[in-house]
Amino acid sequence: MVATTTPTRPTPAEPDQHRPANRPAGTTTAVLAKVIGLGLVLGLAGTITPTLLGQERWAFLAIVWIIAALALFAYLGKGRLPAKYILPGTLLLFLFVVYPVVMTAKASTTNFGDGTRQSKPETITQIIASSVTQTPDAPRYTMTVATQASVTDGPFTLFLVNQKDNSISRGTSEGLDTVAAGDVTVTDNAVTSAPGYTILTPQQVNAANAKIKEIAVPTEKGAIRPLGIRQAFEGITTLKYDEATDTITDTQTGVTYTPVTSGDREYFTSADGKRVSDQSWLATVGADNYQRALTDSRIRADFIRIFIWTVAFATLSVGTCFLLGLVLATVLNDDRLKGQRIYRSVLLLPYAIPGFISLLVWSGFFNKDFGLINSLTGLDIGWFTSVGWARTAVIVTNLWMGFPYMFLVCTGALQAIPADLKEAAAIDGASGFTQFRKITFPLLLVTVAPLLVSSFAFNFNNFNAVQLLTEGAPFAPDNPTAGGTDILISYTIRLAFGAGGAQLGFASAISVLLFVLTGVIAAIQFRATRTLEDVN
Repeated sequence: MVATTTPTRPTPAEPDQHRPANRPAGTTTAVLAKVIGLGLVLGLAGTITPTLLGQERWAFLAIVWIIAALALFAYLGKGRLPAKYILPGTLLLFLFVVYPVVMTAKASTTNFGDGTRQSKPETITQIIASSVTQTPDAPRYTMTVATQASVTDGPFTLFLVNQKDNSISRGTSEGLDTVAAGDVTVTDNAVTSAPGYTILTPQQVNAANAKIKEIAVPTEKGAIRPLGIRQAFEGITTLKYDEATDTITDTQTGVTYTPVTSGDREYFTSADGKRVSDQSWLATVGADNYQRALTDSRIRADFIRIFIWTVAFATLSVGTCFLLGLVLATVLNDDRLKGQRIYRSVLLLPYAIPGFISLLVWSGFFNKDFGLINSLTGLDIGWFTSVGWARTAVIVTNLWMGFPYMFLVCTGALQAIPADLKEAAAIDGASGFTQFRKITFPLLLVTVAPLLVSSFAFNFNNFNAVQLLTEGAPFAPDNPTAGGTDILISYTIRLAFGAGGAQLGFASAISVLLFVLTGVIAAIQFRATRTLEDVN
């Protein structure tokens, strides 16, 4: 007789209460990365806070610390996993998409540009300071430049030691204050340290000289202005600003200057039409820039002509690249063709060359006298002197640069189409072209249609293709602003930074219109592609 025993379930080992729990190796790394990351965020926020305080940029200061608080909230607490993933993406979306759009829209309602970069109070101070003249008996001061913010951008404070009585004062564009001798350190009749201030070295004063020399500290007699890097003088000014009447009066001649609007700017002008200065100031102009873009006959004509060419350029670029890429992908997708990998590798070469190099090389190819194209074909075409030929050159170059992308996309889409569908069609007697037209092409469009829309939007703003190849040329003799190959983005850049002076406010209005047009066209195209969903 064989003795049997009932199998027993092994008892799980009791946890050792005195043994420390094993911490996964990745946990320590994650905690360390979290501490370093949060430390960098807080350190960056703390570093730029004095600069923002000095420049009185309260909105930016609030945004910086809100971001720091959100980072602490998301990464210090437990159970906030969604916030840890959403926060970085949301911040990047805000910083690189929403914020630029909002600031561009804000700039479009101003006259911001050359001659209007400063506020009205800053402009008035500069006009008054420019009239300060030095007299033979003008008081002299030993000057020390200090700042509570950036040593390059200021704002700057002048510590002044009177060379006659050694009295110490502190001056800014808002006025002059007396400083007690014990509040600062004076060495060799110059202030060398002041609590809360950074004293600029001579090299730093030289670097910021353009801003420092414009400082004028208002006094009863006139204003104190820098003289070199270590001295200042108190001069007299012949101009006086009256805030109550918003006028500037010349105390020697008695002429009064009042703000007079000229275009989108204002100037202090006398009754007989003379300006006290050609300096204007930044002002809000509302929808005037949009009204100018839409109603000015010359700008409107240029805008409409360039808009039509921009749509044609984007459409032809996408259409030709897609057609050539599709043909090549279809041919190389045939299993009967040998050496497919070699052909595909060769066709991708244009995609491997940096775009700006390709554009510069092609610019040389189209040279009328020494270019490769005219030399090989025996033609004598001035590619960049005729609007038609220049546009042809742009399209051809963009085709060479863009078809490898469409070739890759179409190759992947073709290989994803089930072979069973074409085999079934072949059994039913469909020819190769019928299979492509009825089965392959509709299914391929389902995949590539969103990419075609995005490619259209990209080429709608393809600044490099125009700027590096033709620079917008050719230009009409009477219109150096709008060229024959300009698209809207290159036209906008020329308005913003052209030789006629920057018109950043007006260019921002054009950018907003361009943004709206691109968005509307893309929305229409995406809506049209919904019909392709029925193919599946």
